[in-house]
This record gives sequence, C-alpha cells and structure tokens, in this order.
Amino acid sequence: LAVSVLAAVRGGEEVKRVREGNVLNAKAKGKTREGAEEQLTSGDLLSNRRMFYLLKSAFPAVQINSEERVDTAEQETVSWDRAIPEEIKQKIQPKEVPAESVTVWIDPLDATQEYTEDLRQYVTTMVCVAVNGKPVIGVIHKPFSAYTAWAMVEGGSNVKPRSSYNEKTPRIIVSRSHAGKVEQVARQTFGNKTVIIPAGGAGYKVLALLDVAEKNQEEADVYIHVTYIKKWDICAGNAVLRALGGHMTTLTGEEISYTGSDGNEGGLIASINMNHKALIEKLPDLEKTSHK
Repeated sequence: LAVSVLAAVRGGEEVKRVREGNVLNAKAKGKTREGAEEQLTSGDLLSNRRMFYLLKSAFPAVQINSEERVDTAEQETVSWDRAIPEEIKQKIQPKEVPAESVTVWIDPLDATQEYTEDLRQYVTTMVCVAVNGKPVIGVIHKPFSAYTAWAMVEGGSNVKPRSSYNEKTPRIIVSRSHAGKVEQVARQTFGNKTVIIPAGGAGYKVLALLDVAEKNQEEADVYIHVTYIKKWDICAGNAVLRALGGHMTTLTGEEISYTGSDGNEGGLIASINMNHKALIEKLPDLEKTSHK
C-alpha cells in the first residue's frame, strides 16, 4: 500500500510537470471500440515509467500491468526507501500473500483526453493491487490538487463514503462521450428527476461516490459505464469501494476479475451505501448496449 501510494504520487508529479510546462507532445495511439481517437502524451509515458519502475524495484516478482508499454531502453532506477507513512501504519494490519497471486494494475494518467483539453480536475493516477483476481488495494491520486484516496480491503482507508444518497432519483455519473446514450435509459429507469453528470476519468467518477474534500469534485450516487473498459481504469476504484462496503460489478451484477485479459466486456455499475442488487435489476436495457 505504501509503495502504491508513492507510485501514484510520483507519477502524478510527472503528469503535472508536463501539463504545466505545456509540452504534451500529444499524438494519436489508435481508436477505441467506439471509434474515438485515443491520445498519448508525454505525461502518460513519463508517469508510466516512474510508476512502473518504482513498483518493479520494490517487488520484482510481482506482475505489473500498465496502460502504456514500458520501453526497456528507457529503464530508470527508482528505489523505494521502504518508509511507511504513520497514517498507514496506524490503520493497516500487514498480511503476507504469495507473489504469484498478486497482479498490479497501474493507470499512469487516467482521463488523457481531458488532460489534453486542460480539464485538470478529471485527471488521476491510479494503482491497484489484486490478489487472486480480487482487488485488494486501491490508490487514486489527483495530481493537480495533490489529493490521494487509498483503501485496503479488510484493512483501512483514508476516505469515507458520503452520508447522503437518494435511491429514488439518483445522480448518475457517466462518461462525457456516453451521456446521451445513458440519459434516455436512466430517466426511463429512475424517473425524470434523475440527474446525469457527464465527467471524464474512471478515477474521478469513483471519487464522486465518496466523501472527498475537493472543491473541483462533483458528487454522484451511482457510476455507470455502458461499454468495454480497461481494467487499469477501474481496478483501483473497485478496490476502494470494496474496502468501504461498496460495489462495482458488470451491468448484470457479475464480479470483475483482475487476472487474464486487460479488458472488461460487461460495462459496469458502481455504488456505495445503496441496494446494489436493486439498482442492477432496474437496468435491463443497458447491458444490451455494453458489447457494441
């Protein structure tokens, strides 16, 4: 957990430095399944390098999956001094697991599209540790405000759920590009008073479900994503929600396994302090669109 927090913060320093220096060197790296152009910037690459090698030097035997490819020619020595912050020491009971059961998922820059548009509030760096496919440690860091949320399942956290939720007319946070698609179904499902919040970044959307002392952080009751999504986008948020008693599942209620392929086909719905099963039962129409 300590090295995961440090990796997210160090990656975030690179993300912030590149953005403030305005040397993004943005280029297209391909298209999403929906046909949207995916951007790659110097912020993604430098953050990825810093995060990957810090984690790899601390735990060489652990598998690390990252959104960006690691160029071995650019290997850098980033050592961890093994210092564990007092806040973590006070809250977490250490436990040992076999290295081969661990998979680490890192997202060196979540919300790259928004990053190129200078919508800084949506940008996060994330680290997730899964054990036997289950998300156990989650770290979500906001580089431009230096806010970090972390949690460990059956451990502790530095963040809490929000106290007020409205299950009858929930505020639903969705991707900016999917807002129109979700809005129509959501209003049919939850009623015309349902509020749709378009936002960038999966990390930002999970933070919207939590009690986050951030002036640029919107609040929502449910997070819905109706298309294919990569596991490094969602693993950290999934771990944080699990640690706090919340849920992140596919649209049909299946748990997401963080082993094997790097993609989640079934869309997702995330909630906390709500009847998650009842929410899923209200969403029969969305699952049909998630595989398109």
